[in-house]
Amino acid sequence: MTAKFELFKDAAGQFRFHLKAANGEIIAARQGYTSKAAAQNGIASIKANAATAATEDLT
Repeated sequence: MTAKFELFKDAAGQFRFHLKAANGEIIAARQGYTSKAAAQNGIASIKANAATAATEDLT
C-alpha cells in the first residue's frame, strides 16, 4: 500500500481529510471544510506544495 488521502464527512457535516502513510498511520489531518470542493482544493495544495516546502526548526 502507498500513502493516500482519505476524504470524509464528519459528524457535524464538515468535509475533512487525512493523509495516511503506507502503514495506515495518519500523518496529517486538516480542519473541517464547508464543501467537498474546498477539501479537495486543500488536498491539491498539499500535493503541489509539500515536496518543495522548507523545514523550519522552532526548537
